[in-house]
Amino acid sequence: MNKTLRHEEPDQVPISDFFWGGFIRRWRKELNLPDNADPYYYYDLDWMVTNPNLDPKIRSFETIRENDNEIVIKTGFLATLRKKFRDPMPEFISFDVDTIEKLEAFEFDDPYDPRRYYSAGDNQIAGVGDGFARNSPAWTETIRTIYPDFPVYGSVLECSECLTRLLGQENMLWWMGMYPDRLGACINRMGQFSLDCTKAQIEAGKDYLDGFVIWGDVAYTQNMLFDPAYWREYFKPWVKEMIAECHKNNLPVIYHGCGNISQIFEDFIEIGLDAYNPLEAKAGLDVVDLKKKYGKNLGYCGNGNVQIWETGDKDLIRKDVLHKLNAARGGGFIFQSDHSVTSDVSGQTYDYIVKLVREYGKYPLELGEYDVEI
Repeated sequence: MNKTLRHEEPDQVPISDFFWGGFIRRWRKELNLPDNADPYYYYDLDWMVTNPNLDPKIRSFETIRENDNEIVIKTGFLATLRKKFRDPMPEFISFDVDTIEKLEAFEFDDPYDPRRYYSAGDNQIAGVGDGFARNSPAWTETIRTIYPDFPVYGSVLECSECLTRLLGQENMLWWMGMYPDRLGACINRMGQFSLDCTKAQIEAGKDYLDGFVIWGDVAYTQNMLFDPAYWREYFKPWVKEMIAECHKNNLPVIYHGCGNISQIFEDFIEIGLDAYNPLEAKAGLDVVDLKKKYGKNLGYCGNGNVQIWETGDKDLIRKDVLHKLNAARGGGFIFQSDHSVTSDVSGQTYDYIVKLVREYGKYPLELGEYDVEI
């Protein structure tokens, strides 16, 4: 991982991913694996991401209603979520912070509070997503368990991700237009909170962390969700500060942002980002084109076309995988899906993909008919 992110060629191209629970259950069944089989260990994948408690308020979930099919709760983001157990992701129902005045009055709990890192407890990011879990283990226990076997990356929310969870994307986008300066002042308070969470996490995970992920969706399939100039004024400075803090502690940084962010790729290069993820193919991004354009100025993590993976067509999958591996020439590319491995990907398909990357991802790369000059 480190050699790759330094744009050097290691022994092989790194590979890992984010997996939906439905995929893991399907994978176990289709490959006749035990109920506790884990794709990270089974394939000896090359890195894992972890999340401490990044909720603005440190509090237990408030259960509003629950039955065998779903649960409705309020979290430390003061957001009310409905989680149907059979569905992959929760529904945001409402937000306590539903006016600009409430956002201006909102106070974050201490980012240095030891409970965020050293204690088990409920938190939205770890507990309410693809799955549902209460009383998530202490983050420091998790990283110590993983560390002997994998590079362990910590993670933190960029302000856009925090806004989406705290007040909803609709409110965020409306208020950018209605109250740009007032929202900007709130973003700056969030940025300080996220920066302090980064510093506290680095200290709590000392000697166990190998890198950091910043979560921050700011785009959709065609373009940015809002004016790049606004991102540059209020969001970019805090991403820059978090990257600088990580680099000060010898931790490379991968930024996870869905959609097509072509308008701000050069901004990420300017502020020293090590790699960008997930590079959604469905948003028109091709990692080989990006490598040709930006070269070693930026690393790349993702871009495996999950929509192709879901077809199960081995010829199409082989063509996509081997084409994308060209981006690994000279280092700088981590192979992953272009978001996460969904329940519509078969166990046999993912098994085939890993074997392709392990076979053809050895340096020096020899991709035959799929060779592309970078």
